[in-house]
Amino acid sequence: MTLIKFEPFRDLDLLNTNIRRFFDDFPTAAQEFSSTYHPKIDVYEDDKKIYFEAEVPGMNKKDLNISVHDNILTVTGEKKKEYEEKGKNFFRMERAFGSFTRSFTLPDEINADKIDAKFTDGILKIEIEKAIPKKPEERVISIN
Repeated sequence: MTLIKFEPFRDLDLLNTNIRRFFDDFPTAAQEFSSTYHPKIDVYEDDKKIYFEAEVPGMNKKDLNISVHDNILTVTGEKKKEYEEKGKNFFRMERAFGSFTRSFTLPDEINADKIDAKFTDGILKIEIEKAIPKKPEERVISIN
């Protein structure tokens, strides 16, 4: 009788190896998956405001749109390719281009009329003022 060593993760390792080989053999397929542009956005707050800072290098402010609807902040834009590939033999293309949409759910206690956006040096900064929370009023109810 022959003993066979039990290796529960052997099939997962084989699958991982096969997927890696697939993308190594077809670099255009791997490049296609990575060519979508997704800007990085930091979100933070203090006592008075909520802040969003998006890295959008190589874009102009006319390529960006910001909207708020039903307490959802949406940032959309398009990073355009600014060069022609005609007559050039690229060894590597790592910059991503294309349209993007990023949406964020905002808390209920914001002042939608007090939103400010600035664009400087490839950084989009959005500031949303928090609304002053209403304190529940105490009512005295008379008994009839």
